[in-house]
This record gives sequence, C-alpha cells and structure tokens, in this order.
Amino acid sequence: MQNAINKVVIAGGGTAGWMTAALMKKILGQQVQIELVESEDIGIVGVGEATIPPIQTFNQVLGIDEKEFLRETNGTIKLAIKFENWRVDGESYFHTFGAPGANMGFCNFQHYWLRAIREGHRASLWDYDLNYLCCLEESFNKVNSQNPMFDMPYAYHFDSALYGRYLRKLAEQSGVVRTEGIIEHIQQDSENGYITGLQLKNGAQVQGDLFVDCTGIRALLLQKTLDIEYVDWSKWLPADSALAVQTERFEKTLPYTRSIAHKVGWQWRIPLTHRNGNGIVYSSRYTNDENAERILLSNLESEPVNDVKKVSFKTGRTVKQWDKNVIAVGLSSGFLEPLESTSIHLIQSAVVRLLKLFPQNGITQSVIDLYNQESEVEYETIRDFIVLHYHVNQRNDSDFWIDMRNMDIPDRLRNKIEVFSSVGNMFNDQHDIFRDASWLQVMLGQGIQPKDYHPAANVPTSEQLRETLNRVFEAKRQPLSKMLPHDEFLKRYLSS
Repeated sequence: MQNAINKVVIAGGGTAGWMTAALMKKILGQQVQIELVESEDIGIVGVGEATIPPIQTFNQVLGIDEKEFLRETNGTIKLAIKFENWRVDGESYFHTFGAPGANMGFCNFQHYWLRAIREGHRASLWDYDLNYLCCLEESFNKVNSQNPMFDMPYAYHFDSALYGRYLRKLAEQSGVVRTEGIIEHIQQDSENGYITGLQLKNGAQVQGDLFVDCTGIRALLLQKTLDIEYVDWSKWLPADSALAVQTERFEKTLPYTRSIAHKVGWQWRIPLTHRNGNGIVYSSRYTNDENAERILLSNLESEPVNDVKKVSFKTGRTVKQWDKNVIAVGLSSGFLEPLESTSIHLIQSAVVRLLKLFPQNGITQSVIDLYNQESEVEYETIRDFIVLHYHVNQRNDSDFWIDMRNMDIPDRLRNKIEVFSSVGNMFNDQHDIFRDASWLQVMLGQGIQPKDYHPAANVPTSEQLRETLNRVFEAKRQPLSKMLPHDEFLKRYLSS
C-alpha cells in the first residue's frame, strides 16, 4: 500500500498506549498527527512495576528528568532480582544488572574464576559484582566514574499506572490528541482489508493511515479484526493466572525485586516509596485460585491496602506483530510472565523498532517482514530465558516443579545449556535483550556447573591468577564506602 502516513491512531491507553504516543511524537514531531483513543471506563492490567535498565534510555530520549520521574511514579532503584527457592527450597541467588568481574581479554571473566575454583579459590562469582555487593548492603548511590570496574547498571520499580498518566501529560503537552471513547466498530477497506477508522460508541469516528493496537489482551485490531493467529507457549510456560495485591510500605525499601518460588508457582515483591507490589503467578492445572490466594496472603510483609486482583493470561505471541497497517504493542502482541520484568521493555522495543522502520511514504511488505522477524526472535529468546529458570530446578516437592524439570524445551535453549555445561560459554542471539552476564548468573544460580573452561585462562600462573582476582575483588569494593542506605539515597536525591 503506497500511501503517505500522515496520521497514526493508537487504540488504547495505559502504559503501552502512552509510551507509544510519547515516543512517536518526540521522534516524528509535527510530521505526523497522533491521536490516541481510550476510555476511562476500561481498566488496565497495571500490575507491572519492575523494569530493566533500557528504560533509562527511553526516559532520556523523552527528556524526562530522573528525579521528577521517580517522584511522579513513586519509584525506587532496582539493581537486581533475588531468586529464592528456585533451585531448591531454602537457597537463593541474584540475577543482577551488572557483569561480574572485569574484561579479561579474549575469554570472559568466568573462565578465570572457574579455573581458580578448581585450584581452591573460595569467592563466588557474585563477589566480583558491584550490583550484588550493594544488594547485600541494601544500598545505592550514583557512581561518578568512567572506570568500567565501577559500572553499576540499574533500572526502576514504579507504579505503572502513575507512569502511564505521567507520559500522557507529556504526550498531550507535545501535541498528541486524546479522544475519550469506547471502540464499537472497526472500519476496513473492502478491497485490501486495511483498517481505515475506528467508530466509537458515542458516534464519533477516528480515521487514520497507520494503527497501533494497544488494546491489551483483547487485541481488538490485530487479533479480533485482522484474525492474526496466536501461538500458545503453555507447553513450556504453563502458568496462566496471577493474583496481585498492594500492601503498605515495608519498613525498609530494598534495591531489588524478590522472586520467591512456592510449590505451585512464584511470588513477586516489589518495593515502591508509598507501598509494596505483591503477586503470585501459577498454573490452574496444578492449583486453584483459593490455594494460590492463601499462599500469597500468608507470605506478605505488610498489610494489604486493596483487594486481591486476578489476571488470566495465555503465554505466547501473535504470529505477526505487524499485519497490513496495524502494529500490536504490549499485551495485544503477546504475553510473557513477569519473571524477568520484560513487559514494559517489550513495549519500548516494539515502539523503537516501529520508529526505526517507520514508513513515511507508504507501507511495504519488506518492512513488515523485517519487523516481524526481529519481534519473533526477541520474544522467543525472552521465552527461553524464562523457561531456563523453571527447567533447571532441582525441587522435588511438587508435581509442578518435577514436570517443569522433565519437559521438552526449545532447541535453542537446549543448545545454550549444553554449551555452557560443557565449556562454560554462551552464544548470543542478535535480538536477545539478555546478554552473557544474565545467562551466566541464572545458569550458575540454578546449579549448572561447567565441566570445563577456556584454555586462555591457563596462561597466567596460579600466583598471577590469584593476584588478578584479588585486585578485581578489592576494586569492586572501593565504591561501597560512598554508598547510602537505599531509603537515605532516595530521600536525599529526591529532595535536592
């Protein structure tokens, strides 16, 4: 279809809709009209409160001041996720945003550490990770240094509903038009099936050239109207339900998310400045809502401030995220459980991908195909990373965990596990948002011990190796004296 894109219509608000609107307006300016249609009468899922570091780039592109953002969203700092009871009951490990160790040249740091372990070295890999050390001390501060040894990537916990409202304010100030209304009918071109407009219950009609489906799991445009198939991944990720509840602020604000495994699933604890976010993810094949709610409510650190809210879902993705003149962003394009806090990032990457391929003078199939290919790889690599956590567990206390350990897994994931198990290495997929350090920490944390390491790690003598590891060990601790308790950092930073 070779028609210029003069107007973009975003169907649906919430985090997905307003992230899309804000970034598109910032990048495209006045070249394209942007109109967002949403209704106050339609609720949003709104349980996602944790993010990964690329959210910083998104906010920076929008020109958002970090202090204002944290105040507006009741946000806190996130350095890692602590996984509790995932390998076996009573054991925990951290998946931090940092990269343990230092750049050692041809092969990665873990190979030198693996050799040292064989020679009697006792420090864990995480002892060389500044993010981890700050998590232990429950502290944080800005590190003003260009030394990569002191790099400490971080993300945020925040109230996603407040974030959506904050972005709405910025987007409307920049010229995005918001239309209140419930979509009643979707108009299509009778010849090519392209969507031409949205008819609202109040009689209004909204026409456009390009449509972004942010209608959540209803997927009104891409799935309901264009009939794009949904690929079900529940054979690998059988969880289909979540219960969420907000509680009073706990007395201490941790700088990390907690993911706590139970017999039938896992529980999240996310600290905000005004309250805590809590929830449990589980499969209806292994337990019922009543039991899941009992587990959740009996494992809270503070008193609930609202009723328990249920969210039902089917893990998977649409075969295409872009079809004809419709791009699905957010839950309308697929769902992956929030184990690694990827929901908001998938919104961000979808919008960035669309803007990089934005069709100024008409939509071409080659652009659609490229967009869909990249989306497919991104979704599948995140899926595999989540499956990894479940599959390599060693729990024997329930059918759920035993079945997850014994299930057949995707070939790409099996290959990753086999390569790491044999030689301690990883291989990257181009659109995998999780890099080597992430896969490394989860594999080691879940108990996978490589049988070998790279021969380059044999070059230094044993004494040289000890000296090198000791230097890294001490260097990682240098910034700790300047760290503040997380709550103290937030208090000082947000009052300045």
